[in-house]
Amino acid sequence: MKKHIYIAAILTTAFALQSCDNKNNKAADTNGSVDSVTVVDSANLTPEPIGSPTDVKADPGVYQIKPLKYGYDELASYIDATTMETHYGKHYLGYINNLNKALKEANISESNIEKLLKNDQAIADKAIRNNAGGLYNHMLYFDIMSPTPNQLDDKSDLLKKINESFGSIDELKAKLKEAATKQFGSGWAWLIVKEDGTLAVTSTANQDNPLMSVVEEKGTPILGIDVWEHAYYLKYKNLRADYVDAFFNVLDWKEVDNNYKKAKK
Repeated sequence: MKKHIYIAAILTTAFALQSCDNKNNKAADTNGSVDSVTVVDSANLTPEPIGSPTDVKADPGVYQIKPLKYGYDELASYIDATTMETHYGKHYLGYINNLNKALKEANISESNIEKLLKNDQAIADKAIRNNAGGLYNHMLYFDIMSPTPNQLDDKSDLLKKINESFGSIDELKAKLKEAATKQFGSGWAWLIVKEDGTLAVTSTANQDNPLMSVVEEKGTPILGIDVWEHAYYLKYKNLRADYVDAFFNVLDWKEVDNNYKKAKK
């Protein structure tokens, strides 16, 4: 008999503990009523939906956003969709809106971004310098990436120039990677066409670029690698070199070649 009482006591205790657990797995909604909730497995959480680049609109002003040629998730093997959405829809958009505001305050209406960047008087204004650089740099960066990147034609003038200047495409990539990884803090690595027609690899801090007279090595950018942390940190953390390697997998050399042809004119 005592044995049966002992077992019953154990079962009663277990039931009470289970009841406590069930109570603890309840939550109050905003109206104060109690509703049961399911314990969530974080591994099975559905990620927040990624928006569309076509939804991004700049405020009215001299400059407007340039449409992205691919979806946020189309480079995901190398650059994750969340980074792309934030980079394009927040950072790039922010530079455009802030530039329009700064130009209005300075009573400047220059609509050609390259002319604006070469205007020493205009970029003496820090807000114009930073945001005009941010607009131009990101416009070039997004344009030269593609989910289906093209390689250079064997007979292209740019490939010949690269081979003359650096030895090979691989040697150029190595120099760009070095410039990108050695750039202290935020900035950019560039392939530029100098005034004499030669190619050079250089880097700049923040949102400066080689069109500005304030930089050390001037020229027309035809390839730019963004090394601000917002461009890579979600996926690559502090491994900037890994991000640069990934960037080369989505680099569309046909677009770089188009930029080269324009720079030579």
